[in-house]
Amino acid sequence: MRFLFKTDYDDDIRLFPHSGYVYSYGLLLIALLIAPYVLSSYVMSQLVFVCIYATVGVGLMILTGFTGQASLGHAAFLAIGAYTAAYLQQFNVPFPVYFLAAGLLTGVVGALVGFPALRLQGIYLVIATISFAFIVEEIMARWESVTNGNEGMRVKAVQLLGATVSRDDPTFYYLCLAVLVLTIVGTLNLLRSPTGRAFVAIRDSETAARSMGINVSLYKVKSFAISAAITGFAGVLFAHKLSFISPEMFTLQLSIEFIIVILIGGIFSLHGAVLGAIFLVMIDPFLTYLKDDMPGVIAGIAATLGASPERAGHIQDAASAFASANGLKGAIYGIIIVGFVLFEPLGLYGRWLKIKLFFQLFPLYKRATFKRQKIYVKSERNR
Repeated sequence: MRFLFKTDYDDDIRLFPHSGYVYSYGLLLIALLIAPYVLSSYVMSQLVFVCIYATVGVGLMILTGFTGQASLGHAAFLAIGAYTAAYLQQFNVPFPVYFLAAGLLTGVVGALVGFPALRLQGIYLVIATISFAFIVEEIMARWESVTNGNEGMRVKAVQLLGATVSRDDPTFYYLCLAVLVLTIVGTLNLLRSPTGRAFVAIRDSETAARSMGINVSLYKVKSFAISAAITGFAGVLFAHKLSFISPEMFTLQLSIEFIIVILIGGIFSLHGAVLGAIFLVMIDPFLTYLKDDMPGVIAGIAATLGASPERAGHIQDAASAFASANGLKGAIYGIIIVGFVLFEPLGLYGRWLKIKLFFQLFPLYKRATFKRQKIYVKSERNR
């Protein structure tokens, strides 16, 4: 167990609170760097999606987790970044140029969305961002001279330093990993800056933030712009990974999945974005296993418990029908979200913190350590 005695104001804004973080993150980074040489191509493909979704999660967390502005329109920002890359590729624009251009354009659009959202809060802001997502989806489907409409657009492989980097190349994985690491480090530095502290102040209480001289409107627009720009960068990588994009790929369901990333991972922690992305990527393999293998396992267990072959067959058919039912994925999402909201509001990262503290304080750990005090602050009526 390590006790930290802070003797300087700089101790509150250090990137790594102590040397243990340096060693643990260093080992994790080494493991990620050697992963292409020890893991299968399928697992590496999943890791690429983890990096992309985690990058979007970090961007969304800046807006929702640290500024308190809800959004269900981040699939639209992802689409803007992806289509910008696909369109500029047609004119042989180099990858670094259209990568930065996609982030810049998406950030500008995010700022424009932020302006009309200044007067909106809560469910009304959510409705506004959903409307924005529908508008972008329609533009992508109708503006055929740029987006090729519903036929979609092919995205060529990345041309980097004169070499072609395919979507299954380890170099592409390293590119996605580098973008994720830079995004996390940049966000950590942003949150330690006056801008980041202003974001958190606005999230906690807009009234208190105004009383401290914070320009709430300006920082809300900044938050939208930064969050959108990060999502635009992820959109470029997303387009290259899929190698084909079309309007129906950027639907409201994708925006909901991004919300799931930060809710399940932990809405107030950048680590949570990574954990949530891992969870999101694992859902589809789990559903495939549930559909293809689980009915046979259930029938085998029933036969072991004495069920007749006909009864075991009926059980297998029923389990297969259930696993193939439409809407099962959405139902699983809903059950998991409700479970986390009720029993672990801090997400997977919050659970990890509790487990770590338990072993640090054992046998002196108290179950009430993380319980909230049931009090109501009257000043919060004026948020």
